[in-house]
Amino acid sequence: MAVDNSIWEEKCIISPSLICLDMLNLGQQIHELEDAGIRMLHVDILDGHFSPSMPLGFETVRQLRNMTDLPFECHVMADPPDYFIEELLGIGVEQITFQLETAPHIDGLINRIHGAGVRAGVALKPSTPISLLEYEIEKCDSVLVMQINPGYASSQGESRVCFADRKIRALRKMINDRKLDTKIIIDGRVSLDNIREYGNGIVDIFVGGTTCISKHDICGSVARTMGLRQGILGLS
Repeated sequence: MAVDNSIWEEKCIISPSLICLDMLNLGQQIHELEDAGIRMLHVDILDGHFSPSMPLGFETVRQLRNMTDLPFECHVMADPPDYFIEELLGIGVEQITFQLETAPHIDGLINRIHGAGVRAGVALKPSTPISLLEYEIEKCDSVLVMQINPGYASSQGESRVCFADRKIRALRKMINDRKLDTKIIIDGRVSLDNIREYGNGIVDIFVGGTTCISKHDICGSVARTMGLRQGILGLS
């Protein structure tokens, strides 16, 4: 299918997380997201080790790839990540972001992904400092900032970490100071307030989970979220 790569140049992108949708009706709900104006999907791959859940398998991702031309931006939460990245490269995805904490050779893994013609980035757990990006950020197409701990999206007791705002703004300053085009993604308890606060030039991609996209009301929740985006960007 012909994937529209112009999406990466847009601002305030909403990327719904597949693992927060109805697992028994993923195909139908993806079509509903497309019809509602969504132009990118967030694909979480978890190994049950680094992250204690495994909601989405490769065969499901492979079948979904064949039924939609929406770009897949993938977040690999696996230790080690190499096997999972190779599988995603074989499926055909547009971006792979892996956890910095799980890769002993970050530069080499970024090179491997770029060599396959795919965008590459790193993700940071809440407690991982951005200073660890000092010598890698120039090669990163994206940096994903986790606002909650890996694998606990369904836990009601897991809330956005109190230092998330400081970390996001420090990362934006690092990117701007170096005049880079690295995209900032935030993931975990992303709310309409987050989109309102960061949508005009601070964060580029917002992973839409249960806090802003409801699997019980795809049309209504996406309309509210996209309406907010249009207002922030001054779109009609």
